[in-house]
Amino acid sequence: MNMRFQGRTAIITGAASGMGLLTSQEMAKEGAVVYMVDINEAPLHESAQAICSHGGRAVPCVCDVREYEQIRAVVGQCMGEQGRVDIVINFAGGCAARVWGLEDGSFTRLPLEVLDWGIQVNFRAPMLFARAVMEHMINQKRGVIINIGSIDGVTGGAVDYSAEKSGISEGMTKALARIGAPYGVRCCSVSPGPVLTRPAMSRMKTALGRAAEPIEIVKLVMYLCSDDAAFITGAHYLIDGGRALLNNA
Repeated sequence: MNMRFQGRTAIITGAASGMGLLTSQEMAKEGAVVYMVDINEAPLHESAQAICSHGGRAVPCVCDVREYEQIRAVVGQCMGEQGRVDIVINFAGGCAARVWGLEDGSFTRLPLEVLDWGIQVNFRAPMLFARAVMEHMINQKRGVIINIGSIDGVTGGAVDYSAEKSGISEGMTKALARIGAPYGVRCCSVSPGPVLTRPAMSRMKTALGRAAEPIEIVKLVMYLCSDDAAFITGAHYLIDGGRALLNNA
């Protein structure tokens, strides 16, 4: 077993399900102490316990990523228990209209509280996590922040979601990379196309004719977190099976 993350600590948001959970599992297998962040308490604790039962090290952290004091508490817990925070991966988020279960997700009719939720979770939360960890990473002279964007941030989709994902994957990622570079702190972004985390994804067209398996996205994220990617920062990786190449994407 490759143990690329032995002795490293990772904070992963959206870790109770989907690719956040899969990344937590895979990083724990490779030696990381994983601080799993999610607002859904029961599945979070169950998932962390399952990792521990298989010999990994996982700490469940119930956190509403819209609340900075809760974010600071997670970072403080990690620093207090491990003495360092090496990796932050911002998986938490989703298209607000879908998450809220709205049948009519048209931009002009979205309730303002739904728009606000998307901005807070998809855009503001990654910024706040970066704010909470950057000083620690600068002091320890190393660290990696990975922002998870979306194909919609490249091709356009829902107005709010596309803007949020474009903002973190390009402007925020590059700005953080510039701040961190003199201190060995890297920041990159990964924008997946359709991924088989829910059935509707299989119907989205790509040039390669299929949606991604979740592990394909996770492997790229883990590579960027590893020392193999030590010379990469400020970069945006589109992993979409060529969906952006299609005129009807």
